[in-house]
Amino acid sequence: MLSLVNLKKCCLCTKTIAVRSLNSWTGGKKYLGFTYYPREGEVDPPYTATKLFMVQRVKRYLYNPYWQKKILTDMGLDHKGSDIAIVKNTPEMNARLWKVKHLIKITPIQTPDGLPEKEEYWGTHLDTEGVFRISKTFLPDTKRLEATEDFEKLAKRVDKDTVEKNCRNKWLNPWSTIV
Repeated sequence: MLSLVNLKKCCLCTKTIAVRSLNSWTGGKKYLGFTYYPREGEVDPPYTATKLFMVQRVKRYLYNPYWQKKILTDMGLDHKGSDIAIVKNTPEMNARLWKVKHLIKITPIQTPDGLPEKEEYWGTHLDTEGVFRISKTFLPDTKRLEATEDFEKLAKRVDKDTVEKNCRNKWLNPWSTIV
């Protein structure tokens, strides 16, 4: 497949360098910065880019240059190694991730159930493989939520402060209740 175009002498030594050319290759697909030459009959599967990435730090935070530490700190990955950050798949963020690619693990977030609608975050789960699931079984009971709100609005209810005050009084004066 490769053809030798010409032989050149190196300027510093007497070695001869073979210069290869890809001019004989045809059918390449032009991408930004490179040309891809698929094999015969090979077809790329359809791929849609994900909207979000799950980023986790896997290497040390310490002993890295300040500009890499700043990127990790901006994403909130400067504490525990098990912390994750959810970032958008934008060219600006991809450029920042590229600078710290040796310190992090990037997992594209897949949404087989679709993205949740507004007020629908109750039954969601993101696993370690980057699959974001929405489960309708975990949705809260609206009657119980309304009952809780009504109870909190009552003036005669026993609240936390009153219970703490009465318990503290009994603790400080244990014999005052004996007649």
